[in-house]
Amino acid sequence: MELTLNTIFILNLSFLLLHEMDAIRNKEWKMFIYLKNMEDDKAYQIFTVMHLPIYVVMLFVLVNYFSNLELMIYLILDLFLIFHSIIHYIFKRHSENNFNSSFSKIIIYSMGVASVIHLCGLIVR
Repeated sequence: MELTLNTIFILNLSFLLLHEMDAIRNKEWKMFIYLKNMEDDKAYQIFTVMHLPIYVVMLFVLVNYFSNLELMIYLILDLFLIFHSIIHYIFKRHSENNFNSSFSKIIIYSMGVASVIHLCGLIVR
């Protein structure tokens, strides 16, 4: 069971990184209030740099504190990815939403589904 939960967790982190790569291609910054009116080059740079602290904190915690904070990290990431999938669903008709391909949708909604499965696994373990 533990190996399966860890595999789902790692798969979900991988989906998150894939999604962020896809977000650059789809110019996700055009959906953000403060970035949507900027030139694409500047908005792209700000959007990309905004992810740096998220990645640093996420990787720092995983490398240094994971064994001590495992359940909390699992819960935070799972809840975030479920919320993230819901937000993408709510904004699916946004005029600047370019995540219309099956590829993008599979990545986004796989994170939410995998998080629900992971949370259920945590509950029953």
